[in-house]
Amino acid sequence: MRTSTFSLTSLPLFLFFFFFFTLKAITAKNLIPETCKKCVQHDPNLSYKFCVTSLQAAPNSSRADVRQLGIISLNLIRQNMTSTRQYIKHLLKNKKLEKLLRVYLEVCLELYSDATPDIKQALRSYKAKQYRDANIRVTAVCDAPVTCEDGFHEREGLVSPLTKRNNDAFQLSAIALSIIHMLGSLGFKLI
Repeated sequence: MRTSTFSLTSLPLFLFFFFFFTLKAITAKNLIPETCKKCVQHDPNLSYKFCVTSLQAAPNSSRADVRQLGIISLNLIRQNMTSTRQYIKHLLKNKKLEKLLRVYLEVCLELYSDATPDIKQALRSYKAKQYRDANIRVTAVCDAPVTCEDGFHEREGLVSPLTKRNNDAFQLSAIALSIIHMLGSLGFKLI
């Protein structure tokens, strides 16, 4: 009879832990798509698919809460900026590069280089829960790829070799800005 008493008392405990961890796993699995839905509502220029794909590809994102997704998005911007700067430097090494294209690439390199300290400060501000400052910094970072891409469109026939990278930087910035907005808003609730 002792075994059945033990089983009856341990069954509720087992069920509690089972449902707790199952619910937590389901919540973590749904958090990225739910966060991205809210981000797209905040910024209609943002691609839902890009948001989900980018956040899910990041290490540890499957266990992240919304605040951690913000840190992940800021780190993705930083990585994009660094990678794009390196790519521009690589393109500029080509001695046969058209002179006008070289000028625009040099402007883009300067824009991305100037944005690098802003994204680093945005990350520090975000971690300190200074969402207003983080928002201002990420907004400044978001201007770099837009201004870079716009420069190429000023000249007829000039094709930007950075269109995808600029678009990715813009999209990543939009994700971060949306999450910052969510966390900085009073009464924010997400899962």
